[in-house]
Amino acid sequence: MKREEKFYLIRSDILPESIAKTIEAKKLLDSGEVDTVNEAVERVGLSRSAFYKYKDSIFPFNAMMSEKIMTITFALEHRSGLLSKVLQFVADLGGNVLTINQTIPLQGIANITLSVDMANLKVPSTEFLEGLQEINGVRRAMIVGRG
Repeated sequence: MKREEKFYLIRSDILPESIAKTIEAKKLLDSGEVDTVNEAVERVGLSRSAFYKYKDSIFPFNAMMSEKIMTITFALEHRSGLLSKVLQFVADLGGNVLTINQTIPLQGIANITLSVDMANLKVPSTEFLEGLQEINGVRRAMIVGRG
């Protein structure tokens, strides 16, 4: 049974310190100002364990929701043909995969990040994401950025 994910918009001035520092560390990594997680967490004064605890659940809010490129992260069961099914689903709905990044599966789960050109998408992005999450073997799918 899939757990429904809920999202909240929260003012930054009320965030716990560890969350705010995780955001700062992610910005340092994304900008290329630092090369490693170690450098980022040392710079902001955060433990690596706290960074890893929060990093996959914190995303910048971007009001530019009409952009054409979407970055989606997945947790997929390590099964033959599953990534192919995800890619076929994207293509069938008019998405064009620009990049794929996959980790080595650990404990039967592979983490995948896709950048998808959504210019010709046949359905709204929320419906697209819901469809991805319904694919058997997709444990999690979420939008991590638009640009």
